[in-house]
Amino acid sequence: MFEQLTQLVQQYGSNAVVNNSAVPNEHNEAVISETSNSIFEGLKKIVSEGGTDQIAGLFNGNSSIDSSNPVVQQIQQQLSGSLGQKFGLSSADSSGVASNLIPQILSSLVNKAKDPNDSSFQISDIINSISGNSGQASGIMDTISKYGMQFGLDQNNDGKVDVADVLVVTKSKGGIAGFIGKLFGSK
Repeated sequence: MFEQLTQLVQQYGSNAVVNNSAVPNEHNEAVISETSNSIFEGLKKIVSEGGTDQIAGLFNGNSSIDSSNPVVQQIQQQLSGSLGQKFGLSSADSSGVASNLIPQILSSLVNKAKDPNDSSFQISDIINSISGNSGQASGIMDTISKYGMQFGLDQNNDGKVDVADVLVVTKSKGGIAGFIGKLFGSK
């Protein structure tokens, strides 16, 4: 996932980084790399701190992907601080780069993950990459249960979304990736 994320950052980085006089040309590639790393590590940190609801909200479209979104805010702050510290950018310049890049990249990431015709990002791959350990799986499952009723994922009509529902979906509709895809609106 990190490689695809870096390609996405490069796609949006031309205006915010390459064509930005505040970012010295010799740092362009490193700033783009730092942006990718900040997004990836930021998402991992949010999950590790129990923010699975925030991540789920990001991917299911219940929250806007702009500066009002707590996920966007946290990653922008992390990137801004990192750009100032590692590359000597002023606070205003590093904040400007972060606020130009992060909402665009996260929005594109979410849209690509939800698009059944775009296989560059799979929601299941993103969740696996950012959850990092099996302990997070239960947190993600809790989130699936919380949102699952809203998305009709109660496959056995027992009034809750649980492992039994996952088993029904995984046997018939593409495994756990199919279940997670259904949760986030993919076909």
